Amino acid sequence: MTGEAGHRPDEVPRSDDVRSDAARLREEVGHLRAQLRSKPVISYAQGLLQERYGLADAETAFTLLRQSSQRFNIKLRVLAEAVVRAPRPEGPKGLWFPGRARQAPPSLDVLGLADADHVNRSEVLAAVLSQALVITGTGMGNVQTADRDAHGLRIERHVGLSEDFVSFFAFVGESGTSCARAARDLEQTTVHDVATDPVFTPSARHAILAAGSRACHSVPLVDEEGACKGIVSAHLERPTPDLHPAQLKALGATGQQVGRWLTWHERTVVLDALEHLHATGRLTGTPHPPPQRRRQLE
Repeated sequence: MTGEAGHRPDEVPRSDDVRSDAARLREEVGHLRAQLRSKPVISYAQGLLQERYGLADAETAFTLLRQSSQRFNIKLRVLAEAVVRAPRPEGPKGLWFPGRARQAPPSLDVLGLADADHVNRSEVLAAVLSQALVITGTGMGNVQTADRDAHGLRIERHVGLSEDFVSFFAFVGESGTSCARAARDLEQTTVHDVATDPVFTPSARHAILAAGSRACHSVPLVDEEGACKGIVSAHLERPTPDLHPAQLKALGATGQQVGRWLTWHERTVVLDALEHLHATGRLTGTPHPPPQRRRQLE
């Protein structure tokens, strides 16, 4: 007979087993927290689609969301946010965005990605994080994307950072962190020593120090219109001096290319996914008549 985690009741778990179990539990908790953060916007999108296309139930709406998400390789949360944010289609027929012209993607050659039209958003975010870590010579970092509606930043990818760090900084507002300052000022921000820099709130400082970070570089991902699409941050184990001008130039070029690509992705691939969702929704459901027509029928 065995107890939890596969141990016999009279057997003392080995330290390696305990560490493995703890890591697994932290990973599971992280996944659950991510699901809880995404659930409200996905549920809201389901309701919009169910009402808009006269779908049988919320599960049918979720299936349509998932199918479009998978077809266009877009995270379900990202697609749901687009459904909620985009203006309602003018009618049940035709295109959601009539007259839209598809643009060629901006180059991503600084990331070594030759075919910017055939990479997905997750690959680009992973590549920009990897590039920032190589340039700054560290193994800890994260990349965040801007949440316009919530006025803040959300962690999308991370490496070398604790689950406690990721949980604490899952969403950050417009102040109290170096990444928030970089997003506000649209400038690369270096914190030479986390322990003394006044940019952090006390709780944020404690969370960063607890993760083993004593310095960080935050680089805004800025599109050609000057909008911040996200932040990539590199964390270092020791206080750091200023970066070399060549490093600053490389990080700046990386941030600009990725910022432009993210805007292209929103205006092209995400809208393609919404068009597909609109088409499948019309075929699957029974759209309600417009309010004016409904009053005439009554």
